[in-house]
Amino acid sequence: MSRAKQLSEDTMESARNYYYGITRKMLSISGQWPYQKRRAKVFGVTLITSVTLSLIVPQVCKLIYCDKDVQCILGTTPSFLLTNMILLKLYTCQFNSNKIRNLTDQLTDDWKQLRTREEFDIMTKYAANGRQISLIYSFYCYTACGLFVWISVTPRLLDIVIPLNESRPLILPYEAHYFVDDNEYFFHILIHSFVSVEVGITGVLAHDCMLITYIEHTCSVFAVAGFRFENLHDNKIDKNIDVRSNSSSKIYNRRIGVSMHAHWRALQFADLLEDTFNITFVLQIAIVCLGMSITLLQIAMQSNDVMEAARYVAFIIGQLIHLFCFSVQGQRLIDHSMEMRDKVYNCTWYNIPVKSQKLLLQVMRKSLQPNVLTAGKIYVFSLKSFTTIVQTSMSYFTVLSSFQ
Repeated sequence: MSRAKQLSEDTMESARNYYYGITRKMLSISGQWPYQKRRAKVFGVTLITSVTLSLIVPQVCKLIYCDKDVQCILGTTPSFLLTNMILLKLYTCQFNSNKIRNLTDQLTDDWKQLRTREEFDIMTKYAANGRQISLIYSFYCYTACGLFVWISVTPRLLDIVIPLNESRPLILPYEAHYFVDDNEYFFHILIHSFVSVEVGITGVLAHDCMLITYIEHTCSVFAVAGFRFENLHDNKIDKNIDVRSNSSSKIYNRRIGVSMHAHWRALQFADLLEDTFNITFVLQIAIVCLGMSITLLQIAMQSNDVMEAARYVAFIIGQLIHLFCFSVQGQRLIDHSMEMRDKVYNCTWYNIPVKSQKLLLQVMRKSLQPNVLTAGKIYVFSLKSFTTIVQTSMSYFTVLSSFQ
C-alpha cells in the first residue's frame, strides 16, 4: 500500500492540473478562480459585466421602443433573458466565492486522502469524464453562439448568390435598438454582437464547467468510498484472521472507519454544492422555462418566415441542451449516492465480526436518502424533472397562445 500511496502522491498534482485545467482557465478568465489575485478578479468580472451590459442596453432600448407592442416585446424577450442569464451565472460565483474556495480546498484534500492505486484510478476516471464533458460543452457553446450571430449574414449572402428584384429583409443577430441605421451599420452591429456574445458566454461556461467538475468529483468520492466498502474483507489477505478475536474487530473497525470517512466527505461535498447553487438555480430554471415558452410562441407566429423560425428553433435546442446537461449531472449524483447501500450490501459483510457489521447499518441507513442538486429545494435536477420542465414550458406556451 505504501508504494501505491507514494505513486499517487507523486502524480496527483499533475493529474489535477491536467484534468481540471479547462475549468480553472474558465474561472480565471472570468475572475472567479478563488486563488487568483484581487486585481485579476476585478478585471475579469468587470470585463464580462461591461460586455454583457453592452448587449443588454440595446435590448432594453428595444423594449422601450416597442411601446407596448406585444409582438415586438415577445420577440425581444428571449435574447434579453439569455443575456441576463450571463450576469446571473457570473455573480453566482462572485457572491459565493468563499463557498467555492471551500469546495476547491476539499477537492484538493480529497485527492490527498487516496490510499491505493485503484482509488487513484477511480478518481482520475471521473476527473477525465468531467474534463471531456467540459470540453465538449465549451466547444458547443462557443460554436453555437457564434453561428447564431453570423446566421444574420444569410440574407446578404442570398442577395449576392440568388438576387431578387429587391433586397431581402435585414435580420439582426438579436432584437435590439442601437439608435443608428441598421442597414448602414449592419456589420458594425454584427461584429459587436459576435465579440460580446463570445466573451460573455465565458462567464456562463465558467459557472457550468465548474459545476460539472464538482459533481463529477462528488461522484468519484462516492465511488472511492464504495470501493473501500466492497473490499472490507479480502479472502486472500484475511484468510488467517479469526473473526471472533478482539484484534479482528479492531482491524475491521479501522477499515470501516476509513470507508465511512470517505462516504462522509462525499456527503459533505454534496451538501456544500447544494447550498452554494440552489437559490440561484430557481432564477435560472424560471428563465429557461419562460424563455422556451415565449420562443415556442414566436415559432408559431413566425411559421411563414423560415429564417426567423429556424433561429427560434436553434434557441430552444440550445436551452434544452443546457438544461439536459444539468439534469444528467444531477441524475448521476442521485445514482451514486444511492448506490452506496448496494455496495455495502454486496460486500462480504458476513465474513467480518458481528460488532463490525452493525457499523455498516449506519451507512446503509444514510444511503436511503439520496443526495440531490435542487433549485430552491423545489426542483430536483434529474432526468425525470427534465421532462417536467419541458411539459411546463409547453403548458405556458399553450396559455400564452390562447391570448393571441
